[in-house]
Amino acid sequence: MINAIAKQFPYLKLNLLQAGIDLAPEQFIKKTLINTLIIAVTLTIALILVFLRAEINLAFAFLAFPVIFLLIFYFIVSTPKFRANKKTREIDREIIYAGRFLLIELSAGVPLFDAIGNVAHSYKKIGKHFQDIIDRVEVGKPIEQALNEVIEITPSPDFRKLLAQISNSLRTGADVSVALESITDQITKEHLIKVKEYGKKINPLVMFYLLIAIIVPSLGVAMLALLSAFTGLTLNLGNLIGIAIITGLIQISFLSVILTNRPGVQ
Repeated sequence: MINAIAKQFPYLKLNLLQAGIDLAPEQFIKKTLINTLIIAVTLTIALILVFLRAEINLAFAFLAFPVIFLLIFYFIVSTPKFRANKKTREIDREIIYAGRFLLIELSAGVPLFDAIGNVAHSYKKIGKHFQDIIDRVEVGKPIEQALNEVIEITPSPDFRKLLAQISNSLRTGADVSVALESITDQITKEHLIKVKEYGKKINPLVMFYLLIAIIVPSLGVAMLALLSAFTGLTLNLGNLIGIAIITGLIQISFLSVILTNRPGVQ
């Protein structure tokens, strides 16, 4: 059953490698099923207790169990992809600086292997991936093979481009500095385009955020207070708490959308 479930997620193996999770897809699925079952049972028991107190039919709680189980399962299965996306943003924040640093090192006559080692020690996030290249070379692999292996597992498309240019230059005997300068300039231009696109997307989102999450709740509460004074409409503490919770959820939703769309560049 575990193998059959794992086959339903063909990109899980790559996502695990990119996220740095040292588990086979089958092992990850098995662990996910166990954790999902524990969480789903715990939430269902809590739901049953709530329903007992509220005198609601317990059949709804048992019907909710498979829905809760599936939602939690798909969320946990997606965590490697989320981690890989986080790593992509971390790499993209440093890739231009690391590329320029590597270019300066090569222009100063530093050998490529030593220059990669210096980058690995100078940058915290992207340095881990350069250190991966160093580790593979130190166990006896050619540097071209080490570069290609890291290209396969890195989650960042920009980092793959940079390493691919270095690998191609080594294979063809071309000047690595020229290829590195060209790809670094290209990545810089692409990052500027992403920032401009993000600016265009964020403007309408900010307007909707101000309207729906700030203006409407504040004016709505004021209008409800006036109506309660003239029409006898009841506005108690429970209503205000409910409005505050809904407003908070709306604000969190807007902020999550804004942060999700934010490009991982500086």
